[in-house]
Amino acid sequence: MSILVTGSTGTIGSQVLAHLQGRNLDIRALTRSPETAQLPSGVTAVRGDLADPESLRAALNGVETLFLLAPNVPDELTQAMLALTVAREANVKGIVYLSVFKAETYTDVPHFAGKHTVERMIEALDLPATILRPAYFIQNDLRQKDPLFKIGAYAAPIGAKGISMVDIRDIGEAAALELMRRDEASEPLARETYALVGPDSLTGEDIAAIWNEVLARAIRYGGDDLKVLEQQMKAMMPAWHALDLRLMFARYQTDGAAATADDISRLTKLLGRAPRSYAAFAKDAAAQWVKA
Repeated sequence: MSILVTGSTGTIGSQVLAHLQGRNLDIRALTRSPETAQLPSGVTAVRGDLADPESLRAALNGVETLFLLAPNVPDELTQAMLALTVAREANVKGIVYLSVFKAETYTDVPHFAGKHTVERMIEALDLPATILRPAYFIQNDLRQKDPLFKIGAYAAPIGAKGISMVDIRDIGEAAALELMRRDEASEPLARETYALVGPDSLTGEDIAAIWNEVLARAIRYGGDDLKVLEQQMKAMMPAWHALDLRLMFARYQTDGAAATADDISRLTKLLGRAPRSYAAFAKDAAAQWVKA
């Protein structure tokens, strides 16, 4: 039995590998640069790129279970669909695909719409897959350190509808559990879908109040200005990506992204515990920042 993890050196791929480590499994990590990849001990680096189907064919040789995380690039949809095709042709027994929470409803947000198309392909071809739909990553808010300390503001414009942010460690653990379940099965298993969410639905004002408490200083919500957000994002990433993210935050403001009780219950059952909260993250982050 063997598992191939794509996106292995990124934020989520690293978490998946960390939760698979030490379990006496054949774990392989797809990377464009196996010579320099920083991987956990016991993980085998395999050269490959989702944009290069031939390299993926070679990497899937002898692999039974695939963690598919397509990169956030202009051709993300094409890469994901071709990867599923190659995996199907290789008779991969199980797939865990990283989608996004609200993929089916945020139809005007490019990376959401693309991931939903991949979900539709999985369903149409009846692929033996688990679809994981993570909400906005809690750890994205590590970037809030400067505005929190310098101007006393929580600056992510998430609005007043409420979103159920998820801790990346819960994403990695959920993915690892499903990869192991499918890898250990004697035959392909039926499709499953999980929303990966936090236990609370929080607004911008709610999160400002959390930071106000853990930092013991006045923190306000920075507001809903999406034009400013896009301009700031363009300084750090391509313009297409900045606009994509602006559209995502616009849907957070108009629709929210709140988990249902069933979403939380199913994730709790999968993890064997409640998902981590934003307040716990903020408390840990504040302690680390003060220590540093």
